[in-house]
Amino acid sequence: MEPSSRIEELKRRVRMDPASIAFAALAEEYRRAGQFDAAIETCTAGLRRHPAYPSAHITLGRALAATARVNEARAQLEYVLALAPENLAAIGAMAEIHTLTEPAADREPVSDGPPGAPAAASYVPPALGGLEVFLEAITRARTARVDAR
Repeated sequence: MEPSSRIEELKRRVRMDPASIAFAALAEEYRRAGQFDAAIETCTAGLRRHPAYPSAHITLGRALAATARVNEARAQLEYVLALAPENLAAIGAMAEIHTLTEPAADREPVSDGPPGAPAAASYVPPALGGLEVFLEAITRARTARVDAR
């Protein structure tokens, strides 16, 4: 489906049922189309009815970041991470903000090689620490299932 026709379909759904959660999908489509102000306005209105809807907070955070409203964007993403620390979309969005806003000199280099090797030029934002823990837990759970067979 063409992005503009998807937006029109979602706008129609939201008009027909203003209390539906379709506002979040509409806002995300606006954001993807680069219509950040429309995404922010749509999320803000929808969150008045559904204040705890995580994906809407993530979309709002990303749209705010795209308009250089970084502190507001962080607040939206931190809200989601407080409710669901393992939310990959929020972790990724927070990492994107961190990467764009933190001076390179403040970043801790990490080693991609064996222990004791010098630090490489790559960088792992602190927000990804939660993701690493989450992925390690998945790996352990899968290994336990295989071992149990």
